[in-house]
Amino acid sequence: PVVQCPASPQTFCDLTPNNPLLWNEPYWYDNTISSHDLCEGPADLTLTGTDACSGANISFRYLLFLDLDGDGNMETVVNSANLPGFNNVQYNNAANPNYSGGTNRAFDERNVPFNQKYGFALETSINGTNKIGSVRWNTAQSPGAYVVPELPYGTHKIKWFVEDGCGNETVCEYTFVVKDCKKPTVVCLNGLSVNIMPTQMIQLWATDFLQYAEDNCTPAGQLKIGIVRSELSTGVFPTNADGTPQTNVVFTCADLGTRPVQLWAIDAAGNADFCETYVIVQDNNHNCGVQQKASIAGALKTEASNGLQDAEVDLQGTANGIPPISMFGSSTQSGNYMFSNAIPMAGNATVTPTEDANHINGVSTFDLVLISKHILGIEPLTSPYKMIAADANNSKSITTFDIVELRKLVLGIYTVLPNNTSWRFVDKSYAFPNAANPWQAVFPENKTIANIQVSQTNDDFVAVKVGDLNGNAVANTLMATEDRTTGTLLFDVQDRAVKAGETFEVSFKAAEQVTGYQFTMNHAGLEVVDVVPGANMTMDNFGVLKAENAITTSFDGKSVGEFTVRFRATQSGELNKMLVVSSRITRAEAYSAGNDKLEVAFRFNGANGATVTGVGFELYQNQPNPFVDKTFVGFHLPEAAQATLTVYDETGRTLFTQQGDFAKGYNQIAIDRSLLNTTGILYYKVATATDAATRKMIQTK
Repeated sequence: PVVQCPASPQTFCDLTPNNPLLWNEPYWYDNTISSHDLCEGPADLTLTGTDACSGANISFRYLLFLDLDGDGNMETVVNSANLPGFNNVQYNNAANPNYSGGTNRAFDERNVPFNQKYGFALETSINGTNKIGSVRWNTAQSPGAYVVPELPYGTHKIKWFVEDGCGNETVCEYTFVVKDCKKPTVVCLNGLSVNIMPTQMIQLWATDFLQYAEDNCTPAGQLKIGIVRSELSTGVFPTNADGTPQTNVVFTCADLGTRPVQLWAIDAAGNADFCETYVIVQDNNHNCGVQQKASIAGALKTEASNGLQDAEVDLQGTANGIPPISMFGSSTQSGNYMFSNAIPMAGNATVTPTEDANHINGVSTFDLVLISKHILGIEPLTSPYKMIAADANNSKSITTFDIVELRKLVLGIYTVLPNNTSWRFVDKSYAFPNAANPWQAVFPENKTIANIQVSQTNDDFVAVKVGDLNGNAVANTLMATEDRTTGTLLFDVQDRAVKAGETFEVSFKAAEQVTGYQFTMNHAGLEVVDVVPGANMTMDNFGVLKAENAITTSFDGKSVGEFTVRFRATQSGELNKMLVVSSRITRAEAYSAGNDKLEVAFRFNGANGATVTGVGFELYQNQPNPFVDKTFVGFHLPEAAQATLTVYDETGRTLFTQQGDFAKGYNQIAIDRSLLNTTGILYYKVATATDAATRKMIQTK
């Protein structure tokens, strides 16, 4: 047969809104936009064929190779000769014989009866002497009604087989790309009016002009926003020299009058668009005569360019004829700080940022794994900032003592590192003489400006979270906590009944070897008599917190984790009801050989089979507590669910409520003091349809 086989790749450019009722399940995940809702677009896959002898008397079949996890490998195959059924694909079956097996996964979440759910199908039609084969969706209720399938973004492949009546076969194989081509929508405020500051300048931010921005695929919170003066626009999304978005514009006395600006938005696929508005720059305070004082401004951002919020910034200045200047400020949500009209011209200034709250933020056993690999030379750290983060005891070196200190933090033995602060800061303009040894020379943790002649707007620092080697510390309220897991590490425990007063031993053995794990074990009705570490373990791998009725553990050794605990029962019961995996002190998580995050659960083996129990519904103490400007409320859901956070005062008056759909695992909600408008002892409650818990927190002035 003769076919019109398209060249690779065939591109399907999607301009449609994302459909949240398709490809939206907890097991689907788009790492680009950190969402379980895969963006999809129509892919009209068709092939036309004919036969010199029999004309349209030919048959079609296809193999559709899909990359549904976005890793560049087409792991899932839909075989038209053996279709997977309605609302189903056989995920990860590409390596199986005849593409059989795989994991059944749904993709159609429309609220319709099952016989109206979509399934993959093959549609054929005849046009003269040609026959057309098409990949389509249909339903069990209407198998003859076909629609173009909506396939997730990515690079996929199709292999067509066209056969005539004599058994002759032609194969057509080509790749195709489904991609986002729709530009985001960005809407400007209709102009601003500002006055020049005493510094003879004014700095405006992109957010000052933004009414809203939205996109068909990228969540609004992940759209990058930029701004540029219209006369300086190059027609593309504005960036700084280092490639980061340009988020501010500066106007001086030379810019009085109406000045147009372009406000841009760019999505995760690189599509960008802008709106244009204006600012009226005025000098109603007559500051454009003589410039008397300079402003000092900059940003505190991590190596990954995440702004650090609520860090304290200390400005000390001197100038002839006046007393020393001392000013304090804090960084904004995007990490920016500014002291307006602060230092007299020809004066000197020193800027020193500090932040010493929430030491555990971003620190886990996985960071200890990375430090150990560096020490052993298996995977040396290449960033001087990560080396500074690894130096937990502030010894200007990286040793096993840093692992010991951080493990105490993970285990809940420490709440703060005794010889270090939670964050360190390095002058961004500083070039390390030896990037492999950041302590070869003393790196500057403040910034001194001498003989100031103009305002300083780029006194930037790199913020380094001590102990965070994989960069998952939450630096501001715009960031989300990443808690996606790919499996579960089981600890086998022999189940049994215990009697009050009985002393007995319980062995815990991991079902597989991993690079590391950590968790809290709650023991209700049991007292810890002793802990017996297993191979390659010491008591440094455990925290026995009697006041909390808990044991914490953190292990990053090469052997399978195995240890024994000797308990004394204070009441009778079954072990599977008395021992519980928890994240309330040490977060329950493990790490596979491929560095994927795993959940942790106990598998109680008894006469009636095995019972598996993991982390259930838990509400954690807000961090930091007490808090001044912001705090984070964390909670764990055993399954994805809708949850409501309520904050109320001692009289029961509701101060703040937030409701949303949250994923399985650890979740976090940020609370800003401006949302509460009060101080003192407060209470917060997180409730789902099946669970609820309440804790106390303190808002200080």
